[in-house]
Amino acid sequence: MYARVRIALACFLFSLSVFPHAARACDSVPAWARSACGRLDQIWSQGGDDLYLTGYAWHNRGAYSADKIRSFREFAIGGGYGRSIYDEDGDWQGLYAMAFLDSHSKVEPIAGYGFLKIGQVSENFRLGAGYTVFLTARRDIMHYAPFPGVLPLVGAGYRNAMLYATYIPGGQGAGNVLFVFGRWAF
Repeated sequence: MYARVRIALACFLFSLSVFPHAARACDSVPAWARSACGRLDQIWSQGGDDLYLTGYAWHNRGAYSADKIRSFREFAIGGGYGRSIYDEDGDWQGLYAMAFLDSHSKVEPIAGYGFLKIGQVSENFRLGAGYTVFLTARRDIMHYAPFPGVLPLVGAGYRNAMLYATYIPGGQGAGNVLFVFGRWAF
């Protein structure tokens, strides 16, 4: 148990140290990537602080047997830190790093970028849809070797709180997970 916590903490701290140094190197990246690099730098240097809390990993009942469902952990306890902005169009963009217990009660670190096209329902309530691009690592996939991913992302928020959901696609007996987590902006 303590080894898993140390792995998660090391991955989390590494990802936090990578964000600011990668973003400051915009002058040395190819011209086609400077705009994205500049946005990452803006998020990191001008964005507000965010606290992330992971919550629920629902496994699609049509993709798994009842016995397999009972073996999964669906309370995906964990958390993390990020920085985010609402850009000039009112859309949300953020950098984040989290660690949580996966379906097999193993630590899964994740760090990435998220984007939501925001629809302002009222002064304090908003809905959004977009995507996240990330790097993660799982014990059951290449024994914690990092791998990238891109997933859809939806969110609903009120004032400083935002609830997000993403769906991890898959086949019979793999993937097919609805993952729900929250963010509190400071």
